[in-house]
Amino acid sequence: MPQGRLKILLLDSGKEWGGGTNSMLELLKRIDREKFDISCCFYHNYARENHETIGDALAALDVPVFFIPQVAQPAWAKWTKEIFRTLLFFNKKIRLVSIYAVDKLWRINPNILKINSLLAMGQYDILYMNNQPSSNVEGYYSTLGLPTTVVQHCRIEPLLNRQIVNLVNDLCHAMISVSSDVQAKLIQTGVSRDICYTVANGIDIHQPLPDGQPLRQALGADDRTFLFGSIGALISRKSHHHIIQALHLFNQAFPEACWKLIIVGAGPEQQKLVKMAADYHILDKVVFTGFKSNAMEYLAAFDVFILASHSEGLPRVILEAMLLNRVVIGSQVTGTKELIQHGQTGLLFAYGDIRTLFEHCKTLYLDEQFRHQLAQQANHMVKSHYSIDKYVHGVETILSSIRPGDHHA
Repeated sequence: MPQGRLKILLLDSGKEWGGGTNSMLELLKRIDREKFDISCCFYHNYARENHETIGDALAALDVPVFFIPQVAQPAWAKWTKEIFRTLLFFNKKIRLVSIYAVDKLWRINPNILKINSLLAMGQYDILYMNNQPSSNVEGYYSTLGLPTTVVQHCRIEPLLNRQIVNLVNDLCHAMISVSSDVQAKLIQTGVSRDICYTVANGIDIHQPLPDGQPLRQALGADDRTFLFGSIGALISRKSHHHIIQALHLFNQAFPEACWKLIIVGAGPEQQKLVKMAADYHILDKVVFTGFKSNAMEYLAAFDVFILASHSEGLPRVILEAMLLNRVVIGSQVTGTKELIQHGQTGLLFAYGDIRTLFEHCKTLYLDEQFRHQLAQQANHMVKSHYSIDKYVHGVETILSSIRPGDHHA
C-alpha cells in the first residue's frame, strides 16, 4: 500500500438503490486510489432491477465491503413505542425522545458496537457517511474513543433535532452538502457553518447517450404520442399522485390528445397510484414500469420529465434529463430549484400546486419551440457546471485536508 494513503470506511445505512447510490459509485470509480484506501460498510446488500447487488458493484470496483446484518424490530420494542405514542400524545417532544430511547436500545447500540469494532480493527482514519445525519447517528457514536475523523455527505434535505445537531457539531469534521440549499438548511438548524461545505452532484458529460426511439416504440408511442415521464421510488415523498392529478386536468382539457405518462419506479405507493389513475379514467394512458436500471433510456424516450417531490438533495435524475436534452418540470423545493431556473432551464411549480403543474404540461405540449429552447439552455448549464470531475475533485479536496488523528472533538 502506498505510504500516506488515508484509510476510509464508507458507511451507508440505506435500504434501496437510488440516486445517492449511483453518485457514491461514480465517486468510487474515479477517486484517487494512490491517496485514498477505501472500504465500505453497508447494512443491506440491496439490488437493482437487473439483480446486480451493491456487493457485486463494489467487487467490480475492487472495493472491500462489510455487511452488518440488521435484525427485525422485537415485539417488546414495537409495543413499548405504541404505549409511548398513546400515553404521551399530549407532548410531541417527550414522545419522540422516548421512542428514540427504545430504538437506541434494540437497533442503534448494537450497530455502534459493530461499527466501532470495524473502525478499531481496520485503524481507519476517516468514517465517511453517505446519508443525512439522522440516518447515521450510530456512526457518530461509533467513533468515540477512537482517532477516527467523521465526514458526512448529506445528500438530501436533512431532518434534524437539537440532539443530532449537537452530535454533529461535537464530532463531525466536515459536512458535505450536495447543494447550497441543503447546506443552508443544515446551518439554519444549528450545524456549525465552519464545518459545512457544498460539493454539487455531478454527471459524466462525456458518456455515450442512449437513443430513446426504440423504447418509445416498445411503449407503444408513435410520432404523434406525447410522453410525460417520471422516475423515482413510489413513496409519498416523491408525490407521483400530484403528477397524475395534473394530467387528469390535462386529459380533460385535451380529450383528443395522444399522450402517455410513464412512471418508472417501485414502492409502497403503487397500488394507490394505480387506483387514482383508474378513478380518473386515465389508467389506459399511465404505464407503471416498476424499477428499471436503464433509467437514462427512459429519459431519452420522454418528451417532458416531471419531478414533483416534497424534498430532494440535488436530483441526479434532473442532471441526466438535461444532459439528454429533455425538458424538466420540477417542484420548487430544496435541490430541484437550484438546478432549474424557471423559464430558462426548465419550469418550476410550488409543491402541491396541481393547477400550475397542469399549466406547465399544457404549455410544453403546445409549444415545441419553447421545449427545444429550454432543453438547449439546460444542457449547456449541466455541461458547464455539473461535470463528474468537479464533483470528485471537490470530495477529494475535503478528504485530503484531513490528517490521521485529526479528530474533530
